Amino acid sequence: MNVKAGLVVQLDIDLKVKGGEVIESSKKSGLVAYTHGQGQMLPGLEKQLEGMAAGEEKSGVIPAKDAFGTADSQAMMKIPRAEFPKDSKIAKGDRFEAKGPTGTPVTLNVIEVTSETVTTRVVHPLADKDIEFRVKVVSVKPPLPKKAAIEEIEPDEPSKK
Repeated sequence: MNVKAGLVVQLDIDLKVKGGEVIESSKKSGLVAYTHGQGQMLPGLEKQLEGMAAGEEKSGVIPAKDAFGTADSQAMMKIPRAEFPKDSKIAKGDRFEAKGPTGTPVTLNVIEVTSETVTTRVVHPLADKDIEFRVKVVSVKPPLPKKAAIEEIEPDEPSKK
């Protein structure tokens, strides 16, 4: 069975910033499982995995635009000026750290400042960075029926190819 939309794929994976820090590694966190085509994986990596079968391996580089995006492609957000201290000097081009909805730190790049709002771009820390990958497809399976009990799920054994 080959990787295609709707199938559950299990991977042995290493992702790192090109020439830099490790982002994800199965050696540290175990195998990664996801449903292909559901937006759970980097778009550029999903493209690379399309059509692969269990036991196949691949490595390469995902361009920034197909990984975590570029700074210019990130979401914009308008924040009421009243949420900032009255005496704060905020200007176009400023960057500051804030907490996202889940409490994780995000970088905000100021795009425009008016008396009413501060328009920012939420910049992912890995935006504008190419990502090196190494993957081995461990298994490709149809999704479990919706009514399947969690006890029925058994871990895969590595493919012997």
